[in-house]
Amino acid sequence: MDPRPTLLVIAHGSRDPRHAATVSALCARVRALRPGLRVEVGYLDFNAPRVPRLLERLSAEAAGGPAGGPAGRRGVREVVALPLLLTRAFHAKSDIPAVLREAAGRLPLLSIRQAAVLGPSPLLMAALERRLAQAGVRPGDPRPTGVVLASAGSSDPEAGAALAETAREWRRTAGWCAVRPAFASASLPRTADAVRELRAEGVERVAVAPYVIAPGFLPDRIAAGAREAGADVLAPVLGDAPEMARLLLRRYDDAAADRARGDRTALSA
Repeated sequence: MDPRPTLLVIAHGSRDPRHAATVSALCARVRALRPGLRVEVGYLDFNAPRVPRLLERLSAEAAGGPAGGPAGRRGVREVVALPLLLTRAFHAKSDIPAVLREAAGRLPLLSIRQAAVLGPSPLLMAALERRLAQAGVRPGDPRPTGVVLASAGSSDPEAGAALAETAREWRRTAGWCAVRPAFASASLPRTADAVRELRAEGVERVAVAPYVIAPGFLPDRIAAGAREAGADVLAPVLGDAPEMARLLLRRYDDAAADRARGDRTALSA
């Protein structure tokens, strides 16, 4: 039996096929960084496997039943469930815990622990800078640059406050002349409005950095807002940036260390 918990990456899911492809690429990078660690992906909606079905399969492996799968894959007893989310909002606080609690109640052979969301972290800022560099913009360039940090958006005030704090910290540490948070939904300002505000303040060059992990409907809305307002640069989504893979493993290790210390936050015994 592998003493390490299985890493279950929980993604929202999307009708856009680029979403699942990006999540798969990110998880492949995690596996390459940590050979031998079992990494599974489950979705809340739209894509398969859904989280409950995947946990059922892992439980069957633990029991050594007919759904046990390939040799060497039996004996799963512990799972670290890692939300593929940048901020603590509805999915992290309510949706995912409810799904995991329900599964834990039905699957007593599994001990399931929910890891923390990905943000905030300096690794996220490093991933953002990597994507901007790919688009031709780096902190410290001679030409002053203002950045719109554009997220999908949430009605949860904690998520909005976290994005604003990330924007402030990124400006302080990277030396951008301005960093303005923006949202594709739920909150204001929208991406186009934030770009225009920076222009009105005299910022010479404006770059839009999507604070999202995978392509989809809301990231496309961010891109449309950047084009509408005439942003000079639009960076790619965070995707499978190396910093993202390292961050997933950091959150996994933190949760696994809590388990080793006997922390009682597991969802099942």
